[in-house]
Amino acid sequence: MNITVFGATGNVGSRVVAEAVARGHQVTAVLRDPQRPHPFPATVRIATGDARDPEDVRRLAAGQDLLITATRPAPGREDELAVATKGLLSGLTGTGVRLLVVGGAGSLTLPGGGVTLADSPDFPAALLPIANACGEQLSLYLAETEVDWTYLSPSALLAPGERTGLFRLGHDELLVDADGTSTISMEDLAVALLDEAERPAHRRARFTAGY
Repeated sequence: MNITVFGATGNVGSRVVAEAVARGHQVTAVLRDPQRPHPFPATVRIATGDARDPEDVRRLAAGQDLLITATRPAPGREDELAVATKGLLSGLTGTGVRLLVVGGAGSLTLPGGGVTLADSPDFPAALLPIANACGEQLSLYLAETEVDWTYLSPSALLAPGERTGLFRLGHDELLVDADGTSTISMEDLAVALLDEAERPAHRRARFTAGY
């Protein structure tokens, strides 16, 4: 497939690009700053653009099969996430290009109850702004009926690690292991995302991945 990735130099985005390249896809990595150093091989096309700008989105989606966004705003600028979501949806409307979104975990419900992770007593206060922004982001997608989107929520703990390819999938409930821990590596999250890209199973829906 021809795949465009926004947020390509981020922690998750760079792993998404690496996974897509390893699977033989043709990848365009979108950077806001074309002078910014990047780790991508020469086979990856580098483009400049901003997910908040519908015209940039439409231009970079032209001729592509799939657009992936793994953007994450800097602390204090969480409101940019909703702006970027609106830019992506506006830019992709009418193009027929599918959208895969790396979102947040805060809106997942805890096992055995309707309380979300973000509303749980132990949720770190410092993470509430980005969790709330991701919740608004998901709401915008859930209301979208024209663009073919899929939203992937990671487990509660998302960190660099190993690519195992061994994880479980869920929908709106947080996945936890036998010890009650909810985690997945960034590498395996990229695997889950590219699996969905190649074998769509959650169109216009949210899903999650974890060990």
